[in-house]
Amino acid sequence: MSKRLCDIVASFCGLLLLAPVIAIVAWQIRRKLGSPVLFRQMRPGLNGEPFEMIKFRTMRDAVDVVGNPLPDSERMTPFGSFLRSSSLDELPELWNVLKGDMSLVGPRPLLMEYLSLYSPEQYRRHLVRPGVTGWAQVNGRNSLSWEKKFELDIWYVDNHTFWLDVKIVFLTIKKVVLRDGINEGGEASMSKFTGTK
Repeated sequence: MSKRLCDIVASFCGLLLLAPVIAIVAWQIRRKLGSPVLFRQMRPGLNGEPFEMIKFRTMRDAVDVVGNPLPDSERMTPFGSFLRSSSLDELPELWNVLKGDMSLVGPRPLLMEYLSLYSPEQYRRHLVRPGVTGWAQVNGRNSLSWEKKFELDIWYVDNHTFWLDVKIVFLTIKKVVLRDGINEGGEASMSKFTGTK
């Protein structure tokens, strides 16, 4: 079975089986954080082509006196932290997988602004579809340095197989249960990539 066919079957079954969970999470976000329920952002996909990634929203709207968004740590709520630590915020990405924007397993889709900062070797992470989970996620997630994360991404690009993907999925479930490697140094999210020095 091809990787794409596996993605279609897995994402369709996941959306079907997890529909009650997705509905409950969406209702709780609407009640606790308001609208919109979904967070949408353009991310680079296969070969760096942009696509709209969707996740559940985890932060409240909060701005300073001139209208600029407050830092992530000030906009994050306990409920949002729970969504991230449990990876429930990632569930809508199954729709991206079904559409073909993403794969179940692959390098995580990062920000469009990073494309110009990659070395030629780091850019190779875009030779495969980005994933809901990946080799870097099961080997440290946000506790890794950017350089180590990219190293693991490139290793996956060069070595991915069906059985490696199965292993990564099961290791991901284990990581989620243990809530391991969720953020870096207590920050709400990973610090920004500024290029390899």
